[in-house]
Amino acid sequence: MTESAPLDWEEVARVHGRKIYNFAYRLTGNPNDAADLVQEVLLRVRKGLERYQPGSFEGWLWRITRNAFLDGVRKENRRPTSPLPDEVDRWDLAHSPGADVEYGRITLGDDIQKALLELPFEFREAVVMCDVVGLSYDEIAVAVAVPVGTVRSRIHRGRRLLREKLS
Repeated sequence: MTESAPLDWEEVARVHGRKIYNFAYRLTGNPNDAADLVQEVLLRVRKGLERYQPGSFEGWLWRITRNAFLDGVRKENRRPTSPLPDEVDRWDLAHSPGADVEYGRITLGDDIQKALLELPFEFREAVVMCDVVGLSYDEIAVAVAVPVGTVRSRIHRGRRLLREKLS
């Protein structure tokens, strides 16, 4: 899917902020870390928006999000494994779906989230991008810079590991 970049940084924050936060939250397992990651992503978007080359804007955005997360993990030399608190989403945007719709879409049971956080990063990332964020295999491939076949394999293996952990 080829699309043009949003006109400005504020539009990126308004249109994509909730998705970035949900992805960040599932990767980090912590609302404060997710909020920090969103800020870092939006700063990187602001710096890079003028250099954006037309193509898959969402793929570009997810690559920035992924790289910011990996940079943070490397910087702190840790992998997030702490369980999530009961609160699911603190990101507040004016143009988002109703709370009941969004909560139903993103809420995972504590057991599922715990199992998800135990997956190796490559599998967790692929499963979250596909099953939580709702990206297509092609969009995930662009975001993580791997072939579509690798995305399919990671999603399949990630889902299998998730089932095993939940059994």
